[in-house]
Amino acid sequence: MAHGHKSNEKIVYVGDSRVQKKTEKLIPRDYSAYPGKSEAFVPNFLLKEWMVGAVVLVGILVLVMQEPAPLGYPADPLNTAFIPMPDWYFLFMYQLLKYPYTSGDYVIFGTLILPGLLFGGLMLAPFLDTSKHRRFYKRPIASTIMILTLIATIHLTVASWMHYQHELTDKNIIPEHIKREEEMEAAKHANGGTNKPAAAAQLVAQEDPGYEIYKKATCVSCHAVDLKAKSGAPALRGIGDKHSKDQIMAIVKDGIGMNMPAQYDTNKKLGLTDAEIDTMVTWLAKQKKE
Repeated sequence: MAHGHKSNEKIVYVGDSRVQKKTEKLIPRDYSAYPGKSEAFVPNFLLKEWMVGAVVLVGILVLVMQEPAPLGYPADPLNTAFIPMPDWYFLFMYQLLKYPYTSGDYVIFGTLILPGLLFGGLMLAPFLDTSKHRRFYKRPIASTIMILTLIATIHLTVASWMHYQHELTDKNIIPEHIKREEEMEAAKHANGGTNKPAAAAQLVAQEDPGYEIYKKATCVSCHAVDLKAKSGAPALRGIGDKHSKDQIMAIVKDGIGMNMPAQYDTNKKLGLTDAEIDTMVTWLAKQKKE
């Protein structure tokens, strides 16, 4: 081996420094060939997860497009009978916020800190749990947290839905989207099975004194001046086809269901007399389609 530029220096060759050309492709061995080893999270495992997630998302989109979205009535902030409910995947958070330690003075903990810890832990799970084992029973900490989280989510979701059903039963409320769908189906059958809307009932005898009394009564707050109703209350147009004068008076005096309390005494406190209420009820009984 030469160390200078002298022409008479002896050169000694050690081995063959030439790089041999490889004729076979170097194919890395699969991870299964190494006992105790797992697949690299980035990019191998993450890419597979993205592909599976894309397939699931396409399946969900197909299911969503098959059925139209259930629609209720237009939003009305004055409708106190309406029970707001989030989508099913947020029911567990909705139920969680009903507890005293996650609402009121602790609402920041229930809406920001606790969800942040849960979702933050989920995002950091691949970096916090670096165990080489793939069987769940050899990873007790991660498996225990996962199982407890799953049980808690299912329990809160079921509890939220059951509480909602009990509220509907106690208050005798039909959800708006169901009620509206029933009305559409009834209108469809009444119209010969077509989707054309049935002819709406008209306001009858607008010049009647009972109409002016109706405008002053408490009825107008829910059933509207034009009798088309608001706040999810039933419309009074065509009510004469369903109830007689005596039946309407009984509803005014005794109420009907949980959402229609008695209004007779309330109207008398507003200054209406018995004769005026009778005139108003007589006018309501005239509201017929024909």
